[in-house]
Amino acid sequence: MEKPSEVQFVDEHLKKAYEELKSGKTEDKHLYGALSEAFNAIQKNAFCGIQIPKKLIPHIYIKKYGIRNLWKYNLPNAWRLLYSIEGAEIKIISIILEWMDHKNYERRFKY
Repeated sequence: MEKPSEVQFVDEHLKKAYEELKSGKTEDKHLYGALSEAFNAIQKNAFCGIQIPKKLIPHIYIKKYGIRNLWKYNLPNAWRLLYSIEGAEIKIISIILEWMDHKNYERRFKY
């Protein structure tokens, strides 16, 4: 069952980083496009990503943002988009936390 959501950035710094990708190098523009597609998919269905089991959520996210759930959306070239879902039945908000390449993703999750 699809659940539409409003996509928001966790803070202004992350939003600015996303906007700066648009006018950056070619690979930045590709990442910008992939993130834009991911945001559209998440907006259409907040649960389109892969849910990370609670015991595997890095403590930095819990401590820094107070999240209770974490979702992963796979981007091209082994990049990962991490987001959390908040809200009630009336409105669901998907909060973009971070994106990273696979090497940093493995470090964050201690793989």
